This record gives sequence, C-alpha cells and structure tokens, in this order.
Amino acid sequence: MHPRPSTFSIVARDPETDAVGVAVHSKFVSVGAVVPFAAADAGAIATQSFANVAYGPDGLDMLREGRTAREVIEELTGADDEAPSRQVGVVGRDGSVAAFTGEDCFDYAGHRQGETYAVQGNILEGPETLDAMASAFETTERGLPERLLAALRAGNEAGGDRRGEQSAALYVAKPDGGYDGGNDRWVDVRVDDHESPIEELERVFRLYDVTLLERVEPEETRELTGETAREILAALAEAGCYEGTPSETFDGEARAALEEFRGTNNFENHSLLALEDALARGWEETDPSQEGADRLVEAIWRGLSRLDRV
Repeated sequence: MHPRPSTFSIVARDPETDAVGVAVHSKFVSVGAVVPFAAADAGAIATQSFANVAYGPDGLDMLREGRTAREVIEELTGADDEAPSRQVGVVGRDGSVAAFTGEDCFDYAGHRQGETYAVQGNILEGPETLDAMASAFETTERGLPERLLAALRAGNEAGGDRRGEQSAALYVAKPDGGYDGGNDRWVDVRVDDHESPIEELERVFRLYDVTLLERVEPEETRELTGETAREILAALAEAGCYEGTPSETFDGEARAALEEFRGTNNFENHSLLALEDALARGWEETDPSQEGADRLVEAIWRGLSRLDRV
C-alpha cells in the first residue's frame, strides 16, 4: 500500500470574495502535491489518509455540475472500495460543506464542520487539534489566507500530527486572482521538507503576499523618522541597498535605497509611499533578531496588512 499523507487540513470559502482554499500540514514530504485541490468556479477539496488523488479533479467536476459537497463525498466514496481508509473535506462554491473520515483511518482521526469550512485530520495527538483549528478559523479577523494559516498553526500547537512535522501548503483560488488576472490561482505556496514547515510557510506567504497580491493605496501615510528610520536604514544597508551612515532622517538618499530594495524584490505592486508607510507602521512589530532583508519584508507585510486587498 502507498505511504499515507497522514495530516490535518482545512478547506474553506470566503463568501465576500468568492475565494476557496485549502491549508494542510503533514509528516509527509511535499504534502501540497497530494492533498489540496481548489477551483474558483467549483470549490475546494482536501483528500488524505491513503489519499485518492482522483477525488480532487473528479470532485471539482461534480461541484461544477451542481452537486453539493455532501453529494460529492457520497459519490466519490461510494465508488471507492478503499473508502474506509480515506479522509476528505469538501466545500462548494455554492456554500455547501461536508467531510468524511473512513472507519479504517488511523487514530486519532476525525473531522469538524462549520458554516463555511471543514477541518479533518488523522494520526493526530487527539481531537484538540481539530477543535483548535475550528476555533482559530472562526475567530481570526483577516482574509481567507490568514484565517487558513491561523487554523493550521493552532492545530499544530494543540498537538498536530503525532509523528512530527515535515511539509505544509496553502492553496487559494479566486476568480481572476492569478498572476495578471490570467487564472484563478490566487495563493499557491508550499514547503516540501522543513523542520518547522508551518512557520516557514507563513514566512513564504508573507513574501508572496507583498510581491504578488495587491492592496489599496493608504489614504493617510506616515513618514519614517527617528530611531525607526535609523534601524531601517541599517537593515537596508545589510541588504546591500544603502551605503551611507544610518541616521534618524529618511531623506532622498534613503528613499532611493528603499526604491532599490523595492525593485530588487519585485514589490512594484506597491508605491514607494505605501512601502514607507508600511515600514513606519510595522517595524516595531517585528523581531529585532531577524536579518535585515527578512525583517524589512515582515515589517512591510505587517504594515500593509491593515489595507484591503484589491
């Protein structure tokens, strides 16, 4: 029998943006290549525990044809002789939600459902993982990607996969959400093999968010001054973008360094004014032990997070 992606995952939708997505973690290499499926015109599916990857494309086709999430699961598992070893969560673009845990899935295995999401897991430390995921998703006040990541982190902190950690993935589809509006692949980030995959997934997502996802321009902006300006100039110097002596004045030379950092890192989705404002607002929320470029990216992400996505 094939290796099992024993895992915990969440499938969910955001009625306000028509986005649907999956976040998943496992003690299994490249779990993002096996478990998550999503399409803006259909819904999202997580297939795991001796996963039948055909559940993904076949289930999405059924959703497009008008079947509910429950009907999709019933049809998929009803035609599968190995259904007792499968686990699957489905959320439809129509608002339907369903989950299934086969009786042969290894303990602890189970699922939870909410109005717009389902969480499921197997080989868990206990049911606390699923409860924590559901609670985090329901109480996090940000966009769908952040809510999915919050659920993943909460599940891991509550026990997670009892065999350990290895990989994680976040996949969100939204109408015209892909690069330059060319497809629906709005967020697609993976960590295939890492000692702290959820933490690394969050870091990669922040970089992805700042680089590829657009935000509205801020109506009011702050300038960089004082000690914050000096520390940011020191970080820009560490990143190889500033050659002067860091000071508490963020002048033309400093803004040229920020412009170089923006161009080098492909942050052209955001104006220079928006980046300076983001740094001014987000810098103190970051970890001073981070390397210059990493701390700059996180500060920008934190500062931009107050703005709505386009």
